[in-house]
Amino acid sequence: MDRLPAKSVIVDLGCGTGKSVDFFRELLPESTWIGVDIADSPEVRQRRRTDATFMEFDGINIPMPSDGVDLVFSRQVLEHVRYPEAHLKDVARVLKRDGYLVGSTSHLEPYHSFQFWNFTPYGFKEIVRNAGLILEEIRPGIDGLTLVKRTYEGRPETYSQYFTNESPLNLQIDQWVRQTSRGTRQAIMRKLSICGQFCFICKRN
Repeated sequence: MDRLPAKSVIVDLGCGTGKSVDFFRELLPESTWIGVDIADSPEVRQRRRTDATFMEFDGINIPMPSDGVDLVFSRQVLEHVRYPEAHLKDVARVLKRDGYLVGSTSHLEPYHSFQFWNFTPYGFKEIVRNAGLILEEIRPGIDGLTLVKRTYEGRPETYSQYFTNESPLNLQIDQWVRQTSRGTRQAIMRKLSICGQFCFICKRN
C-alpha cells in the first residue's frame, strides 16, 4: 500500500457487508472508501453498518466518474460476476492512470453464493489484459484439495488458518522445493497449478 497516495479514493467492488472499510481506514486514515455492490445478495442482506458510503450497481457499470479511483479492491468477487470481461473494462475506466485493481478470486467452490466462474491464472491474465489492465502479480492461495475438503466437511473453523498460512499441499510443495533445490519461481508455479484461490495485483495502463 506504499504505492497509494495518502488521500486515495478506494472502491470495494462487491463490498458485501462492508467490513473492509475498517482495514483501509486503519491503513490509510485520510482515504475515501466507497462500497459498491449489487442490490441484493446474501452478503448485502447481512450489511448493518451506516458509517460508510455504499452504492448499488448493475454488476457491470460502476457508478463512479472515469479516471477517479486510485484502488479497486475485489476480494472473492469476480467468480460471482455474470459478465466479468465487461465488468473489468469498467474497472479500467474508473481507475486513474497507474491505479490498481487488487484482490482475489476463488474456484473449486461450486454453488457458493451464486458463483458463475472458475478462473485459471492464464485465463485471468488474458481477460484483464483485454480490459486494459496489466497483471503485475499473481499469488497462489489455499491449495485446491484443502479447499474442496473444507467445503465437503461443512467449512469447519479449523480450515480458516489456511487462508493466512500455507495449506497442507502447499507445505508439501515447499518441502519438494527444498529437497530438489528448486527456486521460488518453481514453487509458485506448482502451487498455482493446484490452487483453489489466487490473489492478484493489476495496474491500469
